[in-house]
Amino acid sequence: MLLRILSTWDFEPLPAVGILVALGLYLWGVMLVGVKPPGRRWPVGRTVSFLSALALLWIAVMGPIGAYDDTFFWAHMTQHLMMMMVVAPLLVIGAPVLLLLQASSRATRKRWIVPVLRSRAMWIITNPVLTWLLFAGVLLGTHFSPLYNYATVHPMVHQFVEHPLYLGVALLYYYPLVGANPNPHGLPSLGKAVSLLLQMVPETMTGFFIFSAGYVLYPAYATVYRPFGPAPLPDQQLGGALMWGVGMVIDAVWIAIAVRGWLREEERKARRIDQEIARSAGQADGRLPA
Repeated sequence: MLLRILSTWDFEPLPAVGILVALGLYLWGVMLVGVKPPGRRWPVGRTVSFLSALALLWIAVMGPIGAYDDTFFWAHMTQHLMMMMVVAPLLVIGAPVLLLLQASSRATRKRWIVPVLRSRAMWIITNPVLTWLLFAGVLLGTHFSPLYNYATVHPMVHQFVEHPLYLGVALLYYYPLVGANPNPHGLPSLGKAVSLLLQMVPETMTGFFIFSAGYVLYPAYATVYRPFGPAPLPDQQLGGALMWGVGMVIDAVWIAIAVRGWLREEERKARRIDQEIARSAGQADGRLPA
């Protein structure tokens, strides 16, 4: 069964084109930065993060997970986990907005990019409170409304409404929390860790309630043909367990990264304070009479 799952792929032209275009534009930007004056080479880690995200997105949408997302609820849930909690933050860590700034000419930055980044709209859509509410609202609203089942039986809605919605709100949520992209809010690392910790609440609730339900929540999965695998209710319980358990593990990783950043910030603050104390003590010693 595992071999059959891994060998099943479902190619979709439009998502494939979108991923390849994103790949090409990013690598082009890296090349442009590389030919500029020395000292401005683009970090390899950011490139690896962005390309890894695109590869995972390809697997989630067109790989075995995507091929069975309308047949098995656990595959559909895995797809959502990958897009919202792994692909989106890895894309943001790749710092595509910062890459756009560094790869563009000074005139382009001044006329187009910087005004957008400093605009009121940018300030609003990257507000950490708003993005948290959007992420939680989409997560809860789609899983506990008719939209989820409707998208399952309507592939166009699933592919062109649900997927962009999940990935879009996740990108907005993680934008002020991870990576080095220009951010108008300057949220401290402790605030990032708190936001990520609080986000575990709606994620855990979603997984727990789906896992605990004693009946099939989404009728499409009760009637679809299953060539193998679990029955509808165990399938749903498996999907809920994935959101509940695996989601918490993934969140713990991002929280640990944010806490590490907070500890580094505290270390830098402590060093600055020590330096100021030492400087003040040296100046006081210099004023003392011989």
